Amino acid sequence: MDGHTHGGTLDAARLGAELGEKATLVQFSSAFCQPCRATRRTLSEVARMVDGVTHVEIDAEAHLTLVRELGISRTPTVLVLDPRGRIVRRAVGQPRTVDVVAALGQVM
Repeated sequence: MDGHTHGGTLDAARLGAELGEKATLVQFSSAFCQPCRATRRTLSEVARMVDGVTHVEIDAEAHLTLVRELGISRTPTVLVLDPRGRIVRRAVGQPRTVDVVAALGQVM
């Protein structure tokens, strides 16, 4: 997860889910995206392992306004949010577990 920081904030209303107590992993996916499945497994696993972290998956095609607003151009795109919903990390493509954990370490 070496992606650049991209400003902006997402709240529970815009995500359609509650924010994690310590961090939220937001995954933008699409129906025919193979790496999205592996990414879902990785992020779910990390959210189970790390206390206070939530994984939220968003269907990019069903949320085009949000996708455009955040400049999401490929799936999977993963955003790491701090407890206030601020986007602190961003990565495109399938992340490795170790990179996700490292990114969370910077947030928490």
